[in-house]
Amino acid sequence: MSVRTLTPPNPDTFTENPKDPNLRLERWYDWQGKIYACLSMGWLFFYTNLLLKKETEILVNEPKYLFGPMRPPFLILTPACVLLGLGTAVWISGQINILFLILVLIGAVASHISVNALNEYFDFMSGLDSRTKRTPFSGGSGTLPERPDLARHALYTGLVTFAITSLVGLYFLSIWGLPILPLGILGLVMIFAYTPWLTRNPFLCLIAPGLGFGTFMVMGTSFVLTGKYSWTAFIASLVPFFLVSDLLLLNQFPDVEADRSIGRLHFPIVIGRRSSSLIYIAFLLLTYLAIITGVYFDYLPKASLIGLTTVFLAVPVMVGVFRNAENTEKLTPYMGLNVTLNIATPVLVAIGLLVG
Repeated sequence: MSVRTLTPPNPDTFTENPKDPNLRLERWYDWQGKIYACLSMGWLFFYTNLLLKKETEILVNEPKYLFGPMRPPFLILTPACVLLGLGTAVWISGQINILFLILVLIGAVASHISVNALNEYFDFMSGLDSRTKRTPFSGGSGTLPERPDLARHALYTGLVTFAITSLVGLYFLSIWGLPILPLGILGLVMIFAYTPWLTRNPFLCLIAPGLGFGTFMVMGTSFVLTGKYSWTAFIASLVPFFLVSDLLLLNQFPDVEADRSIGRLHFPIVIGRRSSSLIYIAFLLLTYLAIITGVYFDYLPKASLIGLTTVFLAVPVMVGVFRNAENTEKLTPYMGLNVTLNIATPVLVAIGLLVG
C-alpha cells in the first residue's frame, strides 16, 4: 500500500513578499475556504427556503418529521468510525489538524444522513414500506408511510446532505490532490447506488455498507489527517468493514419476503436466513481476527486489544442469531446487541490507538 506523504503548505513559513508563490497559495486557500462556505450556505438557503415551502410549517410544528428520514438513532455509528480513523492518524503522526477533523466529521455525518434519507425515499416510492413489517432496527423510520406528503422532503434531505459531503470532499481534494480522489468518488457513487442498484446483487449488497463505513470512512479520515495511506488505517478499517456489513446483513432477515417482492437480491433471499447466519458469524470472527493480526504485525498498538473485550457479547449474539434466524420476534433482541457491537468495538480499538 502506498505511503506517499503529501504535506500542505505550512503557514509559519510564508513571507510577506507579494511575489512569493507561498503567499499567493496561502491567499488562494483563504479565498477557497470562503468560496466553500458561501456555496454551503447557498445550498442550505436553497433547501430551506425554495424547495420546502409547503413543508416548512409542518416541519416547524412537528420536528420529528424533519429528522425522521435521517434516522438519528443510527447516526452514532458515524462518529465511532471517524474516531477510529482519528486514532490511526494519531498513532501514525502523533498530531492532527482540528479543522480537518471537524470538516471530515461533518462530511461523514452528512453522507450517512444522505444514504439514510435516499433509502427512505426509494423504499417508499417502490412500495416496499407498505409491505415491510418494521422492527426497532429494520424497516426504515416509518416517517413516509405515516406522512406520504413528505416524500419530497426526504429526497431533498438526501440531495442536500450529498452536496455537503461533496463540498467537503472537494475541499480536501484541493488540499491533498488526486490520491484522495478514488475514495471520494467511490463513496459518493455508493451513496446514490446502494438502494436502487447494489441491493440487487448479493455480494455487493453484503460488502457495500462495510466499504462505506470501514474502508472509505476510516481510511478517508486517516488520509485527510495525515496525508498518506497506511496499513494501520487499512487494518483498522477492517473492524467496521466486517461489523457494518454484518449489521445490514442481519437487518435484512426480517425483510426477506418484502425485499423479494420488489426485486432485491441479498443473501438471506438467495441462500436463506439460516445459511446467512453463518456468513454473519464468519464476519464477526473476522472482525476480531483483524484486530489480532494488526497487533501481531505491529500495525496496531497492543492497547488496541481492548477491542477484543466485546467478544464476550459477540459469542451469545452469534449463538442467538443462528438459533433464531427464522424467528424475527426472538431475533430482535440480538439485533439490538449487534448494534452495540458495532459501536463499542471500533470505539474501543480507537481508544487503544489513542493511548497506545
